[in-house]
Amino acid sequence: MNKIADRYPRFGYRRVHALLVADGWEVNVKRVERLWRREGLRVPPPRSKASGQKALGTDAHSLWMLPATSQGHVWSYDFMSLRTAKGAGLRVLNVIDEFTRICVGAHVGYSIGATEVRHVLERIFEDHGRPQMIRSDNGREFIAASLLNWLKDDQGVAPVQVAKASPQQNGFIERFNGSMRDELLNREVFHSLAEARVVIGQWVEHYNHERPHSGLQMRTPIGYAAYIATQPSLSTAPCERGE
Repeated sequence: MNKIADRYPRFGYRRVHALLVADGWEVNVKRVERLWRREGLRVPPPRSKASGQKALGTDAHSLWMLPATSQGHVWSYDFMSLRTAKGAGLRVLNVIDEFTRICVGAHVGYSIGATEVRHVLERIFEDHGRPQMIRSDNGREFIAASLLNWLKDDQGVAPVQVAKASPQQNGFIERFNGSMRDELLNREVFHSLAEARVVIGQWVEHYNHERPHSGLQMRTPIGYAAYIATQPSLSTAPCERGE
């Protein structure tokens, strides 16, 4: 069953049962379902075509129309997806400061809805303070009324969404996600949620403290933050500094 799930990660237990029977296994579908759940295997449910709320984004919220001009001015966040060796789906919520490129948070979970996004942000705000704005796409977790109202009314943070289907308008978090995918996720095999959290956390530390960034004059994000602290007149927006 695990071998079939590894080979066909989009198959559910019923289809796997059919393949087992075709291969000569005398096993009923209920037993396969019990084993499937015990092994933590599952297929993410298909997304509904209607999220319940229309896209809120606009071109005026793009990174070049609304650039970060200082540390803590604009953060951005987005999701990534991956699978464990046994086919269990995981999500990663990444949050970065656009001006310094510091990753202020990378939370890994099985399923991360709007409520958990809020809890993650609460912890990050405690550790790093609050940004003036936080940029996202129009994912249903990010445009949920409960999250938007909490950000605006309780935290004093302005949520801004880029135009629908325009990931380039949120380019800094897209670039960060691409680096994480290329340098880590495509090279690692994760066997559990706990392992993914540890390994991804270690990579974020490396990214922040050790990895030179071409958009920061080959400084690390932490190194660049220390540098601009000694240059109070430095206010060039990240999109003008190049990638």
